[in-house]
Amino acid sequence: MAAKHVLAIDQGTTSTRAIVFDSSGMPVASAQKELPQIFPRPGWVEHDPEEIWRATVEVCRGALRKAELTPAEIAGIGITNQRETTVVWDRATGKPVYNAIVWQDRRTADLCGHLKKAGHEKLFTERTGLLLDPYFCGTKLAWILSNVAGAREAADKGALAFGTVECFLLWRMTGGKVHASDATNASRTLLLDIRRGAWDAELGKILGVPQSMLPRVVDCSGELGVATADFLGAPVPVLGMAGDQQAATVGQACTKPGMIKATYGTGCFAVLNTGSLAPHSQKRLLTTIAYQLQGKRTYALEGSIFIAGAAVQWLRDGLKLIRQSSEVEKLASDAREHGVYMVPAFVGLGAPYWDANARGALLGLTRDTGPAEIAAATLDSVCYQTRDLAEAMKGDGAEIGELRVDGGMVVNDSLMQRLADTVGLPVARPRVIETTALGAAFLAGLHAGLWPSLEALSATWALDRAFQPTETAPSRDRRYAGWQDAVRRVRSA
Repeated sequence: MAAKHVLAIDQGTTSTRAIVFDSSGMPVASAQKELPQIFPRPGWVEHDPEEIWRATVEVCRGALRKAELTPAEIAGIGITNQRETTVVWDRATGKPVYNAIVWQDRRTADLCGHLKKAGHEKLFTERTGLLLDPYFCGTKLAWILSNVAGAREAADKGALAFGTVECFLLWRMTGGKVHASDATNASRTLLLDIRRGAWDAELGKILGVPQSMLPRVVDCSGELGVATADFLGAPVPVLGMAGDQQAATVGQACTKPGMIKATYGTGCFAVLNTGSLAPHSQKRLLTTIAYQLQGKRTYALEGSIFIAGAAVQWLRDGLKLIRQSSEVEKLASDAREHGVYMVPAFVGLGAPYWDANARGALLGLTRDTGPAEIAAATLDSVCYQTRDLAEAMKGDGAEIGELRVDGGMVVNDSLMQRLADTVGLPVARPRVIETTALGAAFLAGLHAGLWPSLEALSATWALDRAFQPTETAPSRDRRYAGWQDAVRRVRSA
């Protein structure tokens, strides 16, 4: 009997999850483990790659056990991951030479500034679709080579391998036999020419990265490798890989030009499908690969917000205003009319500002400001940042009909209504909000034959609830003008 399930690995910034999906795209069982973050210095964020690997093994076995399935009943594995997080390991031993440097990490801000002053940003943007920002892998990789003892010499000898998290996991799952990165993750490195779909030697030379370190670039769906028997108990093929935001784009069935989704997790990422065109943004958005199938690339414009759900975690862990993140909705509902703005620039500002040195602030505080007003302002910041991205996309010529949303924050009905009011667009929430993992499952199932085409995937998308904007345009614009003023106050230049 043909296998009718796929196993999706969703390796995120704050947790590692595994979800088993059936052939209708519905989750059957899942397992999750929180991922500790390491903060060696202000602005530095790291993960232990070995902890990522251990957690991946644990949750995959746990999800299969809960689903009461054997490895033989799994048609394939799909992997999705926190993008831009950078891992370097020894090819002979498989051991990382340093902790994984997380996408949020800002330690290379000075290097990015130096590269900009040297006049390199135009070349990087033209070829990679990205900006020179610490967010991306290239400067993180350069930092490891320059600061880890022996790394430069080992890399020059071809002894080290680089990869984003999905690449590292694939290497480990295949027992070191496969060193490959899918096109979406490769497009986030500052090293890939996204129009050729190939590594760019000139960019690598500028960053001091030997070509021998780089993985093979592969499709998002296909025969990507085989997990060895010691991973799940029997060999299982890995058939799908994509960075988390691109996986969510597939999971949200945004497979036609003009469709847009926004994922609300640790950060918020809005991705607009642009089809076969890779446009140059005039509004400081990123041009990226949405997915690559059978060698054909589909492109997207992306706006990246670094802090969304992480701001609620700060209310919980930093200010101790709530005990659980789910309590924020009730606390915010008690807020009075307040005029308070929270700019969550804890690790700088992403699109469309790209200010690595901006820092967070609470503005508009008065004597009657309390926890409820701060909570409300924190949730509002997510909405305002989304409008920043929507306005930038419109400035680049996009016509947006609706915003498809997913991620842990979208279960909050009042936040989704506030989002619709702030952005002035209908907000569509699907029945399955874990669309990142679903996208990885779709990509694996696409090659396994569970779904014959992208159109068949799209047919599985189902609406849970649509939120229509009810606030008047003058009111939303007045609030947004206050946000823009608050952002100006925290900018570093």
